[in-house]
Amino acid sequence: MQKFKKLIPLTAGLAPFAAFAVDDVTSLIGKVEEILDMLVPLFIAVAVVVFLYGIIKYVTAGADEDKRTEGKNTMIYGIIGLFVMVAVWGLVNILLGTFNLNTNMPTPPTLPDV
Repeated sequence: MQKFKKLIPLTAGLAPFAAFAVDDVTSLIGKVEEILDMLVPLFIAVAVVVFLYGIIKYVTAGADEDKRTEGKNTMIYGIIGLFVMVAVWGLVNILLGTFNLNTNMPTPPTLPDV
């Protein structure tokens, strides 16, 4: 029974992919890529907001050392988040360039003018 309880979050996480009703693996990868292309800028924006929130907490803390430490930690978390995202993005681009992977999507055919 415990094993089935561990599978519940996994199946719940994969449920949106089943809703796409994809025909093959290529279209599934395309859908995942579309989702990630939308989420990456959002995650970067969240990391910047966390960093700026940490700055505001640090500046407004005044002489309270506990609040200053909390603001400093929030800034560090924001910087670490930004660093990880930019480093992974750079690593992916280095790998794409090294192995000459084709990142161009084919253009769909157009109908002739009538």
